[in-house]
Amino acid sequence: MEFHLRIATTADVGRIAALIGESVRGLQAGDYSVAQIEGALATVFTIDSQLIADGTYFVAENEAGELAGCGGWSFRKTLYGGDAQVERIEPERLDPSVDAAKVRAIFVAPRFARRGLGSLILEAAERAAGAAGFRRFEMGSTLTGVALYQLKGYREVARVMVPVGGGEEIEVVRMVKEA
Repeated sequence: MEFHLRIATTADVGRIAALIGESVRGLQAGDYSVAQIEGALATVFTIDSQLIADGTYFVAENEAGELAGCGGWSFRKTLYGGDAQVERIEPERLDPSVDAAKVRAIFVAPRFARRGLGSLILEAAERAAGAAGFRRFEMGSTLTGVALYQLKGYREVARVMVPVGGGEEIEVVRMVKEA
C-alpha cells in the first residue's frame, strides 16, 4: 500500500483529531490505562495548531484518500502536547545551530499500523528539519513508540510523568538523535 504525504492544513483538523483518538485508543492501550488515555486525549494528545500554522505537520493518506497517519516537527521549544495541554506551551523559536528540532505528534491509524507509515512520517520530519538547518532531533515519545524510535537511531535520555488532568499522568520518554 502506498501513502501520500502532504503538509496539513486547518481543513484537516477534524480528521486529524479523529485519527489521534483512534490511534491512541487502538495502539496505546497496552501501555496506558483507559483513564490515562482519555485524560491524554483531552489534554496532551490534542491538535497543536502551531504546527499546522508553521507548515511543519504532515498528513498521510492512502490511495483512497483515507487519513492513515500524521506527524511532524517543530522549530519551537515545546517538546510534546497540544493546544489543550496542562503544562505551559513554549512557543519560542529554536536556534538550529545549538538546539534540536522537536519531532512531534506522530500517530498512525491502527488499521495501517506496522506498514512503515510511522517511519515514513518520521523520515519526512527529519528531512524537513534538516533542510531548515537542524542537525539534532529530540522528541517526547509515548511508551508505545520507544522501540520504533530506538530502531531509527534515537536514544533515551529521560523519563518524565506528564499531567493529563483528573489526577492522571502518563509516562513520556525523552529521546534524542544526532543527524
